[in-house]
Amino acid sequence: MADRSTSDIPPETRALAFVLPPLPYGIEDLKPILSAETLRIHHGKHHARYVETLNRLLSEQNFSVNTLEEIIRVALGSGAQGLFNNAAQAWNHSFFWESMSPKTSRPSGLLADAISSTFGSVEALGQRFIAEGTSHFGSGWVWLVARRNGLEVLSTHDAGVPNLEDGVMPLLACDVWEHAYYIDYRQDRAGWLTAWWDRLANWRFAERQYGAMLGHGEPWRYPAPESEQELLFSPGQ
Repeated sequence: MADRSTSDIPPETRALAFVLPPLPYGIEDLKPILSAETLRIHHGKHHARYVETLNRLLSEQNFSVNTLEEIIRVALGSGAQGLFNNAAQAWNHSFFWESMSPKTSRPSGLLADAISSTFGSVEALGQRFIAEGTSHFGSGWVWLVARRNGLEVLSTHDAGVPNLEDGVMPLLACDVWEHAYYIDYRQDRAGWLTAWWDRLANWRFAERQYGAMLGHGEPWRYPAPESEQELLFSPGQ
C-alpha cells in the first residue's frame, strides 16, 4: 500500500482549508434553553455551509490563506463581499458558540468592576443587551464589547463584526438571525435573548476576552487553516 503521509508534499502545494470547529459542549447540553435540534441545524448546517463556501471562495480566488481574522479585514477592504460575508459568519458563529455555557454564571473580578462602572449593575447591562437585540431591525448580532474607555453594547447587521475597528474587543455575542432561535422560540426574539442572558452567557469566556483587552493573555481566535491532505489523511484513518 502506498504511503499516505504528506511529508513529501511541498508546503506551497498543499491546499489549505478552514475547518468547522466542534461545539465546546454536547449537543444536548444547552437544553432547555436551546434544543438539540436547533444546535444540530444551526451548527451542522448553517455554520458548516459558511465554512464550506468560505473555502470554495478562497480556492476560486486564489486567496492567500493566513488567519480568518486577516481574511475578514482584507475582504472587506477590497470589496469582496461574498468572501467577507462567509468569512465573517464563520467567525461570528464560532464566537457565538464560545459565548455560551451550560453552566450559568455571573461576571466577577475586573470585568464585574467594569460593568458596575459603565452600566451600574449586571441587571442594568442585561436590560440594555436584551433591548439592543430586540430592537435590532432584521438579521444580525448583539455584542458586549470592550473599548479602551469602557464597555459598550452594540449590534451589527448581517455578517458585521465589531472587531474590525481598532481598539474594540468583543466579549460576548448573541445571534439574532431568526434561524438561531425560531425552532425553540418562534418569533419571540425578546424571550430568546432573555433566556440566553439569564442562563447561557459564558462569563468565564468574557472575562478571558476582557483580560486580553487589558494585556493579560491572548484573545480568542478562529482555528488556523489546515492542509486538506492532513484533513483527508489524519491519524487513524
